[in-house]
Amino acid sequence: MRVERMASTLLRLLLLVAVALMALPAQAERIRELANFGGVRDNVLVGYGLVVGLDNSGDQTTQAPFTGQSLSNMLSQLGITVPPGTNMQLRNVAAVMVTADLPPFSRPGQRMDVTVSSVGNARSLRGGTLLMTPLKGADGDTYAIAQGNLLIGGAGAQAGGASVQINQQASGRIAGGAMVEREVPVDLGANGGLLELELKEADFGTAQRVVSAINAEFARPVAAARNGRVIALDGPRNANSRVNFMARVENIRVTPTEAPARVVLNSRTGSIVLNGNVTLGQAAVAHGNLSIVIDTDVGVSQPNPFGGGETVIVEDTEIRIEQQPGTLKVVEGADLLEVVNALNSLGATPNDLMSILEALKAAGSLRAELEII
Repeated sequence: MRVERMASTLLRLLLLVAVALMALPAQAERIRELANFGGVRDNVLVGYGLVVGLDNSGDQTTQAPFTGQSLSNMLSQLGITVPPGTNMQLRNVAAVMVTADLPPFSRPGQRMDVTVSSVGNARSLRGGTLLMTPLKGADGDTYAIAQGNLLIGGAGAQAGGASVQINQQASGRIAGGAMVEREVPVDLGANGGLLELELKEADFGTAQRVVSAINAEFARPVAAARNGRVIALDGPRNANSRVNFMARVENIRVTPTEAPARVVLNSRTGSIVLNGNVTLGQAAVAHGNLSIVIDTDVGVSQPNPFGGGETVIVEDTEIRIEQQPGTLKVVEGADLLEVVNALNSLGATPNDLMSILEALKAAGSLRAELEII
């Protein structure tokens, strides 16, 4: 009964969301929310480094030997020689991976945030300091250097065999913790001022509307669609004029076409999300729960007095299958409100609704794409 109430509450929430969405008119969006210029993107960076200054919560070098090796290599570069075979029992050092996103048009000397994550068995990175760590791109070149004090959002304590922890302590961030050392060249309009506008979601209708809006804005044919995602723009050859042209294009408002009908099922959490274009053709659905109950009673068998036997434990196991009755119900909906009401009338749990939606799709009654994540 509790699960059924949860399913009913979930569907009621979907109903409220549907009412709110249907009450909102279609609004135009700026092109900068719908598309990006080709070549203007972030570049991911990664590096391996060491965090020091931990309060006895770092890696155990016996279980994470690479931490000791990394520290020995770093000390040797600083002119300190560690005798071979030395077992450094250090608990204030942790091996970490450092990741960052290099924004487009970044110049040497600019700073960016980094994320630091433990790769060993360190309990916490709280209070640690990241030592100078080169951050490399996919080509193996170094584009930034990271260093600084970590900010950890979690907290924890342990004593007497008991422990308590809030949030994750094995990773943290350093605001402005990396300095750019090398820029990624972005040559916009190198091919005679030709630019490419890439839609975030491929759609032929939206591409056509974007082309029409841009050409209307400039009163001449400067845009042409290559496919459902890429739009070619004839931009100025001068760099300053090109920037003004791109800024003007980004602020043009376009009303995108409606998204296709789609149902998203999250098999891990049991969440079900339907967009406003989902409809149901007429179908009859029977739903009933099947459960297997195993009941074991433990008894004792004793021998007769002076019989010479032994007392033994006897288990009496009973297995039965219970099935709740399910009757055929007609479901049909021309809009999202009717779809939610129809599914809510079945009284099914979220997991059962997933199976029902899959069956409706197979029967051709569900007019929507079914996506399982």
